[in-house]
Amino acid sequence: MAKPREDVSATPEAPPKCPLCPRLVAFRHQNEAAEPGWYNGAVASFGRTDARLLIVGLAPGRNGANRTGRPFTGDYAGDLLYATLSEFGFARGSYAARPDDGLELDDAMISNSVRCVPPENKPTPAEIATCRPFLAARIATLPRLKVLLALGRIAHDQALVTLKLKKAPYRFAHGARHDIGDGRMLFDSYHCSRYNTNTGRLTADMFRAVFSDIRRALD
Repeated sequence: MAKPREDVSATPEAPPKCPLCPRLVAFRHQNEAAEPGWYNGAVASFGRTDARLLIVGLAPGRNGANRTGRPFTGDYAGDLLYATLSEFGFARGSYAARPDDGLELDDAMISNSVRCVPPENKPTPAEIATCRPFLAARIATLPRLKVLLALGRIAHDQALVTLKLKKAPYRFAHGARHDIGDGRMLFDSYHCSRYNTNTGRLTADMFRAVFSDIRRALD
């Protein structure tokens, strides 16, 4: 008789070799073969469980978090995000694009809508839904949570569905601020990817403006 599969989706973090999404598992195997020295696994959230700010991204980048094992670490998106977090007092220490650089978050946590790297940075709707219980469980471990920051539309939608809120009243827009009840707010930003910054869709000043609003909301 086959052994029942362990229910891994009831915990805040996926196991490093999460088996739940066949396409992502296959892509992991490709990356393991090509780059055996990389992390190549589901990337856990980074930060403090007493955080009032939860940043929700899309998914690990292949050459970034999938390589290093820490969210937004090792690619341009992390360069911009961690510099901005430091500027507004949500991080301390020196960011050196390595998980052992000693950087610490202050009053913040970073997580992703999908914990494993997807091909072409594009998770499917089924993969987003499969990963949702991890985000729900993670949010449940944050008793002081006041602000969620969604980096991009997928993160925005994932946060709303995870919190069992309808999407229609909370339209995604860069710089938007939504009262989502229970004393919590959802802020939106375009994702801090190199593509968005190279095309001018997101500038460093636009990104800083969102964090300035968040800092005022928490102070």
